[in-house]
Amino acid sequence: MRRALAVVAVLALAIGLGFALTGTLRDRGVLGGGTPSGRVTPTTPLPVPSGAEELATFYSQTLSWQKCTGGECAALTVPLDYAAPTGKTIAIALLRVPARSGSARGSIVVNPGGPGGSGVDFAKLANTIVGRSVRDDVDIVGFDPRGVARSAPIRCLDDAQMDTYLGGEPTPDTPAEELAFLDSARAFGQACAQRNPDVIGHVSTVEVAKDMDVLRAALREEKLSYLGMSYGTLLGATYAGLFPTRVGRMVLDGVVAPDLTSAEVAKGQAVGFDRATRAYVESCVSEGKCPLGESVDAALTAIQDFLARVDATPLPVSGDPRVTELTEGWASMGIAVAMYDQTSWPVLTDALASALRGDGTALQRLANYYADRSTSGTYSGNMLQAISAVNCLDQSDTADLAAIHAHAVEYAAAAPLWGRFLAWGEAICGVWPVPATSKPAPVHAPGSAPIVVVGTTRDPATIYEWAVQLRKQLDNAVLLTFEGDGHTAYQRGSSCINSAIDDYFVDGTVPKDGLRCTPD
Repeated sequence: MRRALAVVAVLALAIGLGFALTGTLRDRGVLGGGTPSGRVTPTTPLPVPSGAEELATFYSQTLSWQKCTGGECAALTVPLDYAAPTGKTIAIALLRVPARSGSARGSIVVNPGGPGGSGVDFAKLANTIVGRSVRDDVDIVGFDPRGVARSAPIRCLDDAQMDTYLGGEPTPDTPAEELAFLDSARAFGQACAQRNPDVIGHVSTVEVAKDMDVLRAALREEKLSYLGMSYGTLLGATYAGLFPTRVGRMVLDGVVAPDLTSAEVAKGQAVGFDRATRAYVESCVSEGKCPLGESVDAALTAIQDFLARVDATPLPVSGDPRVTELTEGWASMGIAVAMYDQTSWPVLTDALASALRGDGTALQRLANYYADRSTSGTYSGNMLQAISAVNCLDQSDTADLAAIHAHAVEYAAAAPLWGRFLAWGEAICGVWPVPATSKPAPVHAPGSAPIVVVGTTRDPATIYEWAVQLRKQLDNAVLLTFEGDGHTAYQRGSSCINSAIDDYFVDGTVPKDGLRCTPD
């Protein structure tokens, strides 16, 4: 999903087509230039779905798998604009990690979230993102969605410009700062539109879901089995709504309900990050010698005070080629990223202790991790550039200062630490130069196979209530609850959750609806 603050943090802190793109992918080592691996997709295509006759060329294509780093790579050709299928095309980068048994019983398509996360890079982690029995039994297939990583990536700013953008003011305090915030958002959107004129209007979740159905056909699968994490759940739910009878074994973990408005997402994430931050602080205090204070309330206040001080007087950062000061934007990202996984809490504690002594270096390194930024100052991905392009096509938002002020008060009442931060993020899509092409709506997916919905009770980025909401919408679904911390549940320390999902993927055993699990 929006890597929580990603949209705010981007402001606060937010093309090659057809054969040309395929060449770019090969130059980057994503598509192998060597010999085929011996595992080839069957050449006999499935029947073209009824109503998709204009897309027959795409649905009937045969993938050419070639050895590459991490597995086997190929390129899937899809139309840039599904309303004009004879026009320009995009090459979607794919990575297949074959089943360890050597005799796969099908494929599972995976998406890590974002929007803007690389499915190719995610699939490379197949040994850790799915259980052993799943790895033995099926191929894991990842893809970079249109506009992301190796698939016609959206690039708006160079690395130095991104540093300035992400390090900016996340919570404007004066009328002048508010206008500067809106100007920065507007300039970012205009840069995205100017540098990506063909792609910028065609990276919506609906279009990516349609790409997934073309991928299903190219894999010669009658139904799509799918693991979607975080924003990947919105992508999966959207697919289920468009193609319910083509849903196979689908798991949606860390849910973004498709009927959420942008305001509901912002407020929900503010609440989620406040919950997660409180859980972190409770752990810090309980272990003793917490640098933030001796009580939970004192420690939470200390974080707020720290961010206010950094806003007024940034801290020095050493060893970075460009970022020499830890600003409020960078500091907020450094704190936020640790909320995704409780195993990183000790690292955050050490970084905060150092920052409270006047050195922002360690907290900046955490922020770099959030932004996919190396210590040399280069960005390894384009998620924080693609994320706004996707979100703003999916639904519009507001740039009205009165509305933002009202939301800031409302969200801060429910989430004192992160409320204002998320409220200001709404402005980005409010000034986006490309009109939204979708609106929030519930998904029922009548006729689908059972869909497994998974929610974590203290998930910072996709709150548990959204999983309950989606479970109620879908005609055929079950809900698994992980009573724990961090973002998503599968393969994160609960054998109860892992076994339920593994059994579903391997032999189709549908988990018990309402199953509740705890960490091991």
